[in-house]
Amino acid sequence: MMPYAVGLTGGIGSGKTTVAGLFAELGAGLVDTDDIARAMTGPGQAAVSEIAQRFGPLYVTAHGALDRARMRKLAFEDSRAKNELESILHPLIRRESERLVANSTAPYVILVVPLLFESGAYQTLVRRVLVVDSDQETRIERVTRRNNLPREEILAIIASQIDQAERMRRADDVIRNDGDVAALESQVASLHRKYLGLAAES
Repeated sequence: MMPYAVGLTGGIGSGKTTVAGLFAELGAGLVDTDDIARAMTGPGQAAVSEIAQRFGPLYVTAHGALDRARMRKLAFEDSRAKNELESILHPLIRRESERLVANSTAPYVILVVPLLFESGAYQTLVRRVLVVDSDQETRIERVTRRNNLPREEILAIIASQIDQAERMRRADDVIRNDGDVAALESQVASLHRKYLGLAAES
């Protein structure tokens, strides 16, 4: 039987990685689809070869990895290219996610999927959905600091994702992340106890 898995999602800059790390510190298993995607588009990976065939060598770095910045720009400008890229990567990421969740020996697993609601491909893997919530200006500030992206590009990414109100409506659980570390840790600890109980009952 598959381990009890909680899908963790939220808009860009909401703090998903921070929250997931806190759960992992408490003993939860952790599977992050962004980490899987980075590994699969690293130097010499099969996905990179297929991307090069579809889009050309300009989208591969000198080290043989996906040129993420160039590909991100193309995907935002060309919806057909975005769909083609997703048709290559998403099935691979989904299969690897399932394998990692299935092999986890933790009491429960946090499965981080930024586009959990948008993709719909992970609904059968998770028993609950946890949304990390944060106000938009805080999110923009975090992404600017982390990725050095212009505000217009960050706003375009936010606009391409599901509306935060819709995320909240579909969430089973919500964590508010406004930068108060103690409050964040308290929320995670409370949900950790809840998930341990739910996993034990399942």
